[in-house]
Amino acid sequence: MEENHLTWHEGKVMKHDREKIKKHKGAVLWFTGLSGSGKSTISVELEKVLYGLNVHTYRLDGDNVRHGLNRDLGFADQDRVENIRRIGEVSRLFVDAGIVTLTAFISPFQRDRDMVRSLFQDGEFIEIYVKASLEACEARDPKGLYKKVRKGEISQFTGIDSPYEAPASAQIVVDTEKQTVEEAVEMIVGYLKVNGYLA
Repeated sequence: MEENHLTWHEGKVMKHDREKIKKHKGAVLWFTGLSGSGKSTISVELEKVLYGLNVHTYRLDGDNVRHGLNRDLGFADQDRVENIRRIGEVSRLFVDAGIVTLTAFISPFQRDRDMVRSLFQDGEFIEIYVKASLEACEARDPKGLYKKVRKGEISQFTGIDSPYEAPASAQIVVDTEKQTVEEAVEMIVGYLKVNGYLA
């Protein structure tokens, strides 16, 4: 089916209507950083805190999504681009539903994160750079991936033989070499409150 034969079918319940019954705004919290930086760990704890504040959330995690929606993608650069494109589109649907969406993806390329940002209205895409040195991430190695890379069992690994482009102007920067998970969560919740995302 060619794109020029497609027509958007508008509904009668809009995003602001969904946000009204939820009593908070929808937004995507886009966690980016090296493998082992703490993206997933922080997003899990943040979701728990937001749930306690009666915030409707959904968490999209890189490994989890590759078990289903993106199981046909590998880790070559073009697959990483498509991985992020799909997650961006899914996130847009969740935000349209008025949900605070937490995404934990390495998303190594700035252009891809910018592409996802372009899908959203101003203020709906909150980039969170989970900062940690390669040395710190490799020392943590929670999934044993760095060890496999060093043994030659994995190639195209971000930070080793595939680049990571750190955000130049993320809305939130969490340094997991200096901050605890609890401090990171507190910082993010504070940002959401101060900027009017939460009631």
